[in-house]
Amino acid sequence: MLSRSKWYGLILVVLALGIIYASGKGAFVPTPRAGSPEALSQSPESVALRGQKVSEAARTIGVATPKQILFGDLHVHTTFSFDAFQLSLPMAGGEGAHPVADACDYARHCSALDFWSINDHGITLTPRRWAETVESIRECNDVSGDETNPDLVSFLGWEWTQVGPTPEEHWGHKNVVLRDLEDGAIPTRPITAGLPPGAPDMEDAMPSPFLMGLYALATSSGGGDELVEYTAEISGIPRCPDGIPVRDLPSDCIEAAPTPAELFDKLDDWGHAAIVIPHGTAWGFYTPPGSSWDKQLTPEQHDPKWQRIIEIYSGHGNSEEYRPLSEISIAADGTRSCPAPNNNYLPACWRAGEIIEERCRAEGTDIATCEERAIEARQFFVDAKRNGGPTTVPGTTVADWQDAGQCRDCFQPAFNLRPRSTAQYILALGRDDVEGGAAQFRFGVIASSDNHSARPGTGYKEVARDEFTEARFANFVDTPLGAEDKREPVSAAEPMDPTYTSEIFSVFETERGASFFLTGGLAAVHSQGRSREDIWDALQRREVYGTSGPRILLWFDILNAPGGASLPMGSEVELATSPIFQVRAVGSFEQKPGCPADIIKAMDADRISRLCQDECYNPGDRRRAISRIEVVRIRPQRNAQEEISALVDDPWQVFPCPGGTEGCQVAFTDPDFERSGRDALYYIRAIEEGSMAIGADPLGCEDSEDERCTKISACSSLPDSEDCLAETEQRAWSSPIFVGQRES
Repeated sequence: MLSRSKWYGLILVVLALGIIYASGKGAFVPTPRAGSPEALSQSPESVALRGQKVSEAARTIGVATPKQILFGDLHVHTTFSFDAFQLSLPMAGGEGAHPVADACDYARHCSALDFWSINDHGITLTPRRWAETVESIRECNDVSGDETNPDLVSFLGWEWTQVGPTPEEHWGHKNVVLRDLEDGAIPTRPITAGLPPGAPDMEDAMPSPFLMGLYALATSSGGGDELVEYTAEISGIPRCPDGIPVRDLPSDCIEAAPTPAELFDKLDDWGHAAIVIPHGTAWGFYTPPGSSWDKQLTPEQHDPKWQRIIEIYSGHGNSEEYRPLSEISIAADGTRSCPAPNNNYLPACWRAGEIIEERCRAEGTDIATCEERAIEARQFFVDAKRNGGPTTVPGTTVADWQDAGQCRDCFQPAFNLRPRSTAQYILALGRDDVEGGAAQFRFGVIASSDNHSARPGTGYKEVARDEFTEARFANFVDTPLGAEDKREPVSAAEPMDPTYTSEIFSVFETERGASFFLTGGLAAVHSQGRSREDIWDALQRREVYGTSGPRILLWFDILNAPGGASLPMGSEVELATSPIFQVRAVGSFEQKPGCPADIIKAMDADRISRLCQDECYNPGDRRRAISRIEVVRIRPQRNAQEEISALVDDPWQVFPCPGGTEGCQVAFTDPDFERSGRDALYYIRAIEEGSMAIGADPLGCEDSEDERCTKISACSSLPDSEDCLAETEQRAWSSPIFVGQRES
């Protein structure tokens, strides 16, 4: 028999193991909740005043019977999203959880939006989190008052997050936004893209609860115990069975649709009102080099019934502008090579070879050997999957890469721009031989924030870089998913090391990419009223536009539609004669510091300080001037052999605006349309006078040589308290008007 002391020792061991196991299951950490909104509704007077200001500006610029212009954000994450949760932890310098209720209060008062949607990553929305999200969004709408004239419309949705390791397997990210909130009108669960190709089930990928428990106990001060609780909940949810109709699936599983075609099929099965909005299409942090939207122009992978709008700008940068840049060369047989610098562009793979060659020569090695090592470095780079190319060059710094991989003449471009996934490239694609589906992408255009701290519409003021942008993403390397390169800067490249690459994307360039985060854009709709149905109808009509953050007012119409009608942006017409267009634009209000008095009455002071950073949407009386109107014309391909760069005219026409703060009005026609025999689409950029913005000069080139930025001062190198401001020209993008050829 065991002695009493040994019994006590055994009990203590069992108790300790039990504590470790329970910690590994997250038993000692409060479960994060979606929460309930705390703030009161906006006052009817303040809502009415916003509408009145739009109407006054419309009449001044000559819009006789304007619809309401409402501003919103259709891309918002809370800490129910895994990346947002990690960035909220102390180990990443985060400020704690930001649940759905925070987003509601922020949208209502800090940014004073008219509408917004929640779009947490579907893969991390467990049944509990989804149910709480639904309830919190319903509560947010309950605060809004009269359904026909609410102060804020809140839409339910999620993000379908797909990342492929190669261009062939990559489909990108899409937000799914639902019209309704009632039971029976929304899916039981989000439809996710599932896990990346080849990734194990979450439960199989998780370490044992004992190892997780030890990690939780050792890192509790940095939020490790919260991280364990978060991941333990996800790992306990099984995948839904395949091949079963959506309504017959269990309610407590993760439903997956790995391709857009499968996503559309499942939405068809549900039959609920929804819209699918691709976003971040050209953001090179997760989009593999060489990716192209060509493969999505099929009846299976694009359904215009669901996919009607594209987000071209967000806090992750601008994915609008196409440039004939080659970041990688892929031959017909799939082999890869690194192109030389081209079109004022330095491919990152080429810079990898330069870094190795510079190190090699600095050691005194002969030139021929160093050149061979440079060739090898470039090949290792392009052969790497999941954007892991930079990991092939050991021991680099942000400065080593100079401005490699970046578009030098784009407006606030997405990091590592992928040109064949930009909006202009997508809109220029066309096929005459597509059967049973759309031969072109006819997207309306919006912008949004892609904010990850439950802050919809952060672009109203260029303040608080660390809170209002994702700049804290630089701290991602300090989290368990991060990967800091601690290797020596040797003079030979190495094949991609999976140590620095997750199953989803390369995390190696988080510090460099963090310089490119912006406060984010806005979606605008021309709406008959403020109701949910009115806003939804505008989205379906594509009578929408986007801004880079300021509330620029924009009207774009075709004046000679069939029957002599005037039709707005987003319209499709067929003409036998040249189209005639009219543009009217009015600049945004300059902002006053602080928050308006009615917001201070509606929300607790501590909450204003934490959420709004004591800076709210607070318009003054002076509007910024519109400096010019730019017209972009795109004539979509007839077949895949036509070169895209010859079909995108950017800018096609430019009109200076001398009208000052009252706005700008121009009219134009296309004399080439009738004789060209080609369909065309036209959209507008309304450009504001220069102003300061966070991240407008992300790399801060300090020295250049031979059109090369040789020394940088990146935003990510600055203290969190510095906003990294630079002058920019904020803008609004209209949805296109699509004009087809009609036989006379």
